[in-house]
Amino acid sequence: MKHEDVITLPQLAAKVPQLVSGLPGLVKGLRIGNTTDKTRAVGLGRCLERCRASNPEGPAVVFEGREISYEAFSRWSNRIANFLHASGIRKGDAVVVMMENRPELLAVIAGCAKIGAVSALVNTAQRGKVLAHSINLVAPKRAIVGEELVGAYNDIADAVSLSGEHCYYVPDTEVYRNGAEPPIDWQNLEHLITQCSETTPASVDEIRADDPCFYIYTSGTTGMPKAVVFNHGRFMKAYGSFGFAAVKLTARDRLYVCLPFYHATALAVCWGSVLAGNAALVMARRFSASNFWADIRRHNATGFGYVGELCRYLMEQPASPEDRRNKVRIMVGNGLRPSIWQPFKTRFGVARVMEFYASSEGNIGFTNLLNFNNTVGLCPFPYAIVKYDREQEAPLRDQRGRMIRVARGEAGLLIGQITAKTPFHGYTDQQKTQGSVLRDVFEPGDQWFNSGDLMRDIGFKHAQFVDRLGDTFRWKGENVSTTEVEQIADGCAHVSESVVYGVEIPGTNGRAGMASIRLDCDLDAFDFEQLLQSLRQQLPAYAVPVFLRISKDVEKTGTFKHKKAPLKAQGYDLAKVADPVFVWLPGTQTYCRLDQTRQQEIDRGQHRF
Repeated sequence: MKHEDVITLPQLAAKVPQLVSGLPGLVKGLRIGNTTDKTRAVGLGRCLERCRASNPEGPAVVFEGREISYEAFSRWSNRIANFLHASGIRKGDAVVVMMENRPELLAVIAGCAKIGAVSALVNTAQRGKVLAHSINLVAPKRAIVGEELVGAYNDIADAVSLSGEHCYYVPDTEVYRNGAEPPIDWQNLEHLITQCSETTPASVDEIRADDPCFYIYTSGTTGMPKAVVFNHGRFMKAYGSFGFAAVKLTARDRLYVCLPFYHATALAVCWGSVLAGNAALVMARRFSASNFWADIRRHNATGFGYVGELCRYLMEQPASPEDRRNKVRIMVGNGLRPSIWQPFKTRFGVARVMEFYASSEGNIGFTNLLNFNNTVGLCPFPYAIVKYDREQEAPLRDQRGRMIRVARGEAGLLIGQITAKTPFHGYTDQQKTQGSVLRDVFEPGDQWFNSGDLMRDIGFKHAQFVDRLGDTFRWKGENVSTTEVEQIADGCAHVSESVVYGVEIPGTNGRAGMASIRLDCDLDAFDFEQLLQSLRQQLPAYAVPVFLRISKDVEKTGTFKHKKAPLKAQGYDLAKVADPVFVWLPGTQTYCRLDQTRQQEIDRGQHRF
């Protein structure tokens, strides 16, 4: 860890005026997000109605030339809510929602929320068995599918439990522009709601903190998704803590979001912040690195949401005199790597990076309230960072059987205490829920959520993300952090992007490092000897990747996270990998091209790694 990442007392003292000025918002946000009063009416629907009352003619959603006011958006979502209720949908019923980013998606989600129905937000990239699994997992009563995804649904319709009369499609202008015909045997939701009441349903005031709001899907190690319960209380936490304490937008602000709304970063953090400030949500159908800043300028955006590698892709675009010609004063998201943190702020003139840490299923979160660099910020809820034994894959315990907190500057497993204010609602699968709970951590009978993430305590209640435990591997008797190796590799000449993972070599213990890298030059012009020299200078020998896979692109999730499972499964097997593969053989000073002969030698143990 870099020395400057540990926060010193003078650095903290310099932030005191900012902390003091932000206290009223912090207190208000915590009060709004308090979910211990189970009788209080809360929820997404009430948040929308507050915006309608205080800023009726202000823009709620801006999208591809359309600008929808809070008054119009509320009436629209009410028609959907009243239609669904009249069709038999009741509080707690699941409604599958499959739609790309567009205002109709938010209107459907809002309509469901107002009657207590649960939007099951399926990843729009899912197909086949995985899609059928995701739908059946929540036992839905209805499916609302964007016209752009009707084909994907039709492919698995026979494998799900819903009948045709319970499936509705939502027209899509982009589909029409491409000359497609409306889907056959589907009911048009926009037609069905035409005559429905625009009055806000009374059920808006009957929603409580523990009532489910969304099902958000996370991928398991097997590739089959898990449905995380995201209730209205958790939405209120995001609405309060981000909206009032951290991001603090106003009705004059416009937050640009090109992240998929089937994930919590866009749905809860970004939208929640917009609603708290009566601001405008500028919605983009998808991310485009080449059009991003032009879109920001076109819509006069004052902030944007980010996640994963989005910022890296923006940094890879050619520098332009236009880079700083924008009105952005804040960016909110997670996953900004330390290697580009300050360069990004400098190049694009962004003053505040509201980095945060949270997970769809987790019970705590961190927010960079004080705008330090290279940190996920601080957490107002009870948490601990404890020593972790990677070899045993379990937290360390002392002689009394209690876990051990790390010292400042050290990394360990992040855990969040499960309390009335920080409950863990878990998954639809109770076995998975119980497997995520640690017991008797510091006191007999206490319960803590296991985040599965390694964090570093950098002082004064601030933490720094280090690695995901699933992204580490053991080689030469040592633990290798893929995140740390990726950061070094990404800094090497002509390496645009890297993904590091462990692969098995017959006859060896552990897993050897392999990196899938994307180059910004021709393969013939790349200096493999220089790359190896750079890696060996900056990494311990056991952490230097043994294999390289030269890829034109790296497969990612909808939130720009790397998909490592397929890469691990293919390993260095040339029968499975179409990309060029290189290997660092023992005793050599460069990477050489792997061919069938060398692969057979490695598999037979002729090279002593």
